[in-house]
Amino acid sequence: MTDVLPPLEQFRKLPHAVTLLGMSGVGKTWLSTALRRSDNWFHYSADYRIGTAYLAEYILDNIKFRIMRTDPFIADLLRSDSIYINHNISVDNLDPVSTYLGMFGDPAKGGLDKATFLLRQQQYRDAEIASMQDVARFLDKAWHIYGCKDFINDASGSLCEIVDIDDPADPVISALCDTSLILYIRADAAGEAALKKRAETSPKPLFYHPAFIEKHLAGVPDDGVGVDPKDFARTLFPKLLDDRKPRYEEFAKRYGITVNVGDLFPNGKMHDGDGLIDVLHNLLTTQAADNPVAAANADRYLKACEARARARGLTI
Repeated sequence: MTDVLPPLEQFRKLPHAVTLLGMSGVGKTWLSTALRRSDNWFHYSADYRIGTAYLAEYILDNIKFRIMRTDPFIADLLRSDSIYINHNISVDNLDPVSTYLGMFGDPAKGGLDKATFLLRQQQYRDAEIASMQDVARFLDKAWHIYGCKDFINDASGSLCEIVDIDDPADPVISALCDTSLILYIRADAAGEAALKKRAETSPKPLFYHPAFIEKHLAGVPDDGVGVDPKDFARTLFPKLLDDRKPRYEEFAKRYGITVNVGDLFPNGKMHDGDGLIDVLHNLLTTQAADNPVAAANADRYLKACEARARARGLTI
């Protein structure tokens, strides 16, 4: 592997593409935003793409449905096309996506009944799959339109839930591995405790693997009456974290590399673009040294970078 991987200075010059894997709150968006603002990396936000390209119509229809039932004045203006309603989704404001996804529970307390909740879970799953299959196209757009050499895919925390890890030909796995390096950010004990604390104080809507959520919905009323949606989400989060951790680990073991959160953010500080590439170079070298699977993944990534460089006419 050390003979295949180029020296660090040459490695830095390659057009890199990294897909971040890890639990919501582990630092994926923090890192992606910093690289976009300071180092001209293209920040591909999966949740932004999901909201603007694949769930926007559902989100707006839901808003209009509520208005038409509760506000006759606005309803009349909508019927006459005198006004229009639009979302204001941005990379920094994904609330419309979260509020549409919603939480199971009593509708009187802002929750969704089981049928509506599961429908929106499926809609989100379909949208997330589509957003990951868009990565290759946005890699080209990042360079040809915006002039960004490097690309970071800020994937959703549920990426591990939408793939068949046992199938290398899974359309999402193949789409990502053909173009990018899967980098799993592993939280430490303190980080996991912080994630659980945040979920306890501010529970938010999440996507769940169908088998996981079906198990935890068994025995609860279909209409959600009597179930506090925030309490339900609070109860699920520690179980969700425990369920996802082995999925993340196996995903990275088979298709990518793993970095401990403390190594990625030493002393809580952010790497710049070159710093991240240095981390990748070190990880690829060390993790692939005695691991044929990791070595094959590293070789696949290197070839993808070199192919991009040739297609762009870059001299490496």
